[in-house]
Order: sequence, then C-alpha cells, then structure tokens
Amino acid sequence: MDLLIQLNRAMAYIEEHICDDTALANVSSVTVYSEYHFGRLFYYIADMPLSEYIRKRKLSLAAMDLQSECGKVIDLAVKYGYDSADSFTRAFVKQHGITPTIARKQGVMFNIFPLITFQIKIKGVQAMNWRIEQRGAFEVFGIERIFKGDDVNKVPDFWAELQQNGEYDKLLEAGDGGTIGWPFSEGACTINAVVGRHEPGGGVMPYMLCVLKREDSDTDGYTVSQIPAATWAVFREEGMTDHNDCQIPKLFQRAYSEWLPSSGYDKVLGPDLEVYGEHFEEVWIPVIKK
Repeated sequence: MDLLIQLNRAMAYIEEHICDDTALANVSSVTVYSEYHFGRLFYYIADMPLSEYIRKRKLSLAAMDLQSECGKVIDLAVKYGYDSADSFTRAFVKQHGITPTIARKQGVMFNIFPLITFQIKIKGVQAMNWRIEQRGAFEVFGIERIFKGDDVNKVPDFWAELQQNGEYDKLLEAGDGGTIGWPFSEGACTINAVVGRHEPGGGVMPYMLCVLKREDSDTDGYTVSQIPAATWAVFREEGMTDHNDCQIPKLFQRAYSEWLPSSGYDKVLGPDLEVYGEHFEEVWIPVIKK
C-alpha cells in the first residue's frame, strides 16, 4: 500500500477516534507498520511526534466546542482525555494563550491546528546522494537505551553522556578503534548506531551505539544484536569534518519525507542504521520494491 495513502488513512482514523484514547493508541493498525515505525515515519514527515499532533488536534477541537457549546469545562476535559479541569486548562492555555472560560467569548483568537493531509511536494532541486544495497545478516554489539517516543531529541545527550564517562572510547576500543571499518561503506567508520532493533510496544524507541561484531570480539558487558539480511536504501552526506554538526536527522527527514513517498519502495519492518565515517555520515533504511 502506498505510504501517502496509509498516512492519510491514519489521519482520518485519528479524527474519527479523537475522543477515544484506547483507539488512538492503535492508530498504526490501519497501516502496515508497527506502532514504533509508524510513529517514526510520522515524526520525520510531519516534523513532530504523533502524540503532539494528537494533543494539538484535541485542543483545537476543544476550542471550537467552547465557542458552540455551554457545557462544563470538566465535561470537555473528560471528553478529550484529561483527568481534571486543571490539567485541561493548563494545556489549553499553553496552546491558545487564553483560559477555557475566556475562550467562550465571541471574537477571541485561537491557535487552531488543522487536520494534516499528506501529499508529494517538490521542495527544490537539492540533490540526494543515495543508493540501494543488498546485504546479508551481521551482528553488532554496544550500549542500548530505550527512549520514549517523545524523547527522540534526547539522543544527542545519550551520545554526550557516553563520551563524557569514557564508555564511548571503551566501545571504540572493543571494536578495534574503528580501524576495521564498516562492512557496508567505503572508508573507515568510527562508530555506528542501530535505531529500533526490535519491535517494541508502547511507543518507545530502542537506540544502540554499536560496533561491528567479529568472531574474536570481546562483547562482555555489551548488548549483542543480529541485524537481519535486507535491501537497504542508503543516504550519504560527504565531506564531514566535525560530527558535532551531525547531519543524520536531516538525512532521515529527507529520506522519509522526500525520497520514500515517490521512490517506488516501501519501508519494511527492521531497524534503521546510522553510520559515522571519518569524513561522511550515512543513514540505512530497510526497504522493499513495490
């Protein structure tokens, strides 16, 4: 099924079930993607977490209700999934800048967030450096942390923590300091990351800093994971001299929002990869030809 069709079907599902949190938790069920992968696709294409979009839509519809209905604020809070009038009011003020009571008045201004619809959009002529690779299964080992779906922006802090406490350098040393290189890419790689190496529930994202596992690798104290054989869409940013200026988020965003909808490929279940070379960065996404 076409990616854009699935995304728009999910948006319609959200609108239909906007007052049913149990149903909203299963929005990925109307697509071919897991909860995790659907949330990740939405994040990169819409440039916001799915939970944030749902929250903004609820508060937008609540504002419209306040203009047309005379019910109690607590009833409206319960309708849109808030456990108290106070929590609803705080969220309402944060989005609209006014209280629900003031929102009943005629002529007040709201910050309404419209229903999202997805379509292919030509964004310019900036070229993308990409290729298709077919690779067999291989193993990696490293340090994994589980992030909540809304905490994806905390990944750089995870990197900084491991660099500051010395665990980053220890992992590099366990992987021969990166001198063996990454089996997929031209040029020696220092360290890599696996995003979503399994299919978790609850909207969480496993993220693993890792190196390639060989037969003689010392993996004591590390998480070991097998990456399955796959066809990969690979996106590269070259000429990197300072990885503090990381291009990985931009590569993911362009791969999901610009390339995937019109590529003739679909995203399949399986982890995404980040590859950090001496003078390049790459994103690897498992795909299948439509």
